[in-house]
Amino acid sequence: MKFSVIGTRPIRHDGADKVTGRALYGADFQMAGLLRGFILRSPHSHARIKRIDTSRAEAFPGVHAVITTKDFPQVDGKKMVDLGEGATPLAYARGNVLASDKVLYRGHAVAAVAAVNAHIAEEAASLIVVEYEVLPCVLTAPGAMQPSAPIIHQDLTTKELGVDTGKVSNIADHIRFSIGDTEAGFAAADLIVEREFNTATVHQGYIEPQNATALWNNDGRISIWCSTQGSFAVRDATAAILDLPVSQIKVTPMEIGGGFGGKINVYLEPVAALLSKKSGRPVKILMPRQAVFEATGPTPGSYMKVKIGAKEDGTITAAQAYLAFEAGAYPGAMVVPGAMTAFACYDLANVLIDGYDVVVNKPSTAAYRAPGAPNSAFAVESVIDELAYKLDIDPIDLRLKNAAKEGTRRADGPKFPRIGCIEVLQAMKNSAHYKSPLTGPNKGRGVALGFWFNIGLPSSCTLNVTADGSVNLIEGSTDIGGSRTSISMQAAEVLGLQAADIHPTIVDTDSIGYTGVTGGSRTTFATGWAAYEAAQDVVRQMKERAAKLWEVSPDSVSAEGGIYKSGAHSIGFKDLASQIADTGGPIVGRAAVNPRGAGGSFAGAIVDVEIDPETGKTTILRFTCVQDAGRAIHPAYVEGQMQGGSVQGIGWALNEEYFMSTDGRMMNSSFLDYRMPTALDVPMIETIIVEVPNPGHPFGVRGVGEANIIPPQAAIANAITHAIGTRLTRLPMNPPAIMEAIWCQKSSSPLS
Repeated sequence: MKFSVIGTRPIRHDGADKVTGRALYGADFQMAGLLRGFILRSPHSHARIKRIDTSRAEAFPGVHAVITTKDFPQVDGKKMVDLGEGATPLAYARGNVLASDKVLYRGHAVAAVAAVNAHIAEEAASLIVVEYEVLPCVLTAPGAMQPSAPIIHQDLTTKELGVDTGKVSNIADHIRFSIGDTEAGFAAADLIVEREFNTATVHQGYIEPQNATALWNNDGRISIWCSTQGSFAVRDATAAILDLPVSQIKVTPMEIGGGFGGKINVYLEPVAALLSKKSGRPVKILMPRQAVFEATGPTPGSYMKVKIGAKEDGTITAAQAYLAFEAGAYPGAMVVPGAMTAFACYDLANVLIDGYDVVVNKPSTAAYRAPGAPNSAFAVESVIDELAYKLDIDPIDLRLKNAAKEGTRRADGPKFPRIGCIEVLQAMKNSAHYKSPLTGPNKGRGVALGFWFNIGLPSSCTLNVTADGSVNLIEGSTDIGGSRTSISMQAAEVLGLQAADIHPTIVDTDSIGYTGVTGGSRTTFATGWAAYEAAQDVVRQMKERAAKLWEVSPDSVSAEGGIYKSGAHSIGFKDLASQIADTGGPIVGRAAVNPRGAGGSFAGAIVDVEIDPETGKTTILRFTCVQDAGRAIHPAYVEGQMQGGSVQGIGWALNEEYFMSTDGRMMNSSFLDYRMPTALDVPMIETIIVEVPNPGHPFGVRGVGEANIIPPQAAIANAITHAIGTRLTRLPMNPPAIMEAIWCQKSSSPLS
């Protein structure tokens, strides 16, 4: 299919405002009478709250309001609320915003103050007296699963394969996916590799901290301005927490300085709203960086066991995984998507996956770019690499022999439609990188593969045609990676216009129909589809106007490339738009979609490393990311997503972690100590876009924002293995871990 706009690289619509500093982020919001809020947080990782005395803070000059959890309306805590990434009990959602009877992690919000400025609010918060009874804490999934472990929630009972056992424990859920007979599959194997793996908790690392401004107006309506990945998710969650109808809350999304899944949950909005109600003035809260690390949702740490069996020719006969993921303080450890994607790259007859969602005394986890999948892929792809080494088969050839294809059934049930797994692997094998030699000591090359399924969810779009032939596009999807432009390009393609002729605006929750979060690799897919349908609505109306001009039947009018024709008549979109006032008035195209057909994306990574045997430092020499985009709407943005996810995977693999003390204190809660990669730490990320159109989208779009973060950790682990001769099974693989592996390798067999 030939396109005129799709596949080109126009300048992004918000580019000028972003590079000149005119774009307004959450912290930039100002209004008359604005107070500043500050949240008091727990110094303990697990403690009972015996008493809170706010009197000194309330009496402090400049303070206008102080709140605790008692200011929340009393409702049924068992009621479920969707926070944008799935349903959770209302009691847990409220408890994470402000603690009630217990604090469950260091940094847990306890009380909040609104004052005339941020300094007075912080000083007043320090005057609040909280009496704690400190309790034992547990910080890892295996530790929390022990019968002797301290219980975090007395009302949490374990679900075992969908059935509530009634047993109180820290295991919230045990899920299982299976196909075939793994015992028979392992019995038929000529070689079995089984290993255990651990990954540390890591943070999304967005530059902009969480923020929220709220005004509880005299008419009872609440207006909220915040940096969020989903304004409707904020509206609905805040309404549920405050026991209000959604119609009483309007959320205006500001520009967002990164999110990667971490800015879907609400942390500040209900607190700012209650402070505003109590003070009678608008209240803004900005989260300090330490609180961002200690109190927002990182990705889960995990303990995993993976076992894979294969025949001598490389045919995989069985695969089994045990995944225990840390949920943090409240259930929701992302173990389900981790299990869904664990073996999804492969066409396997016998698979068994057990996943455990385990609460621990850490901040409650949130999504982070393909949540759960990088954990399980690190384990699975490491074992696949070891199989290839021991069978003396090229690691890409082994993957190609077992690659998923159209009709392959995943362990969690669905069959794949048309997918690009094989094409990604072929592109990896034929790449200049993979064909290039890697010589010299202490160097290694690794490859890995990853899959993310993507989602649909509702989206809405409105197109207003102007008299000069340009089109104003109204949508509700937060733009994190250029989606204003990728959505506008799809409308432009239908209308026969240039991308610059479309003027996109992201509006508040009162001004557009319901639109799901910017997450799950759904935005260009789903909101782009809404723009496509709205553009089709415009085309239909423009045909009617042309027919009226020419006094012909609308059915006789055709439209192609922005040119409308009927018999000898012909007119361009812009010329026709100049006459809409004389042919019936405004033209507004509308669409609301809830699309199925989300097409999963596969991504592969090839990485070369060099290890300094004296220090354990890893240098990334070369890195190539290969990904199936379905259809690359804006190739530069696709490449940017691929590069961004790859760099985050590099940081996850080599340095990033929550370094915790035994009493649950994060010891590196700043960007100085939480070691994220910079431009000095990574090479230019080479990209290869594969296009296997998704049959479930009008333009063949597959979401590309997440699959690229899945393979880097395993690819780097495999490269390090071939550089030093021994396998690392714990993330991060920082210099001390590599030096320890080198020392241990001297007293064991190679690649042990």
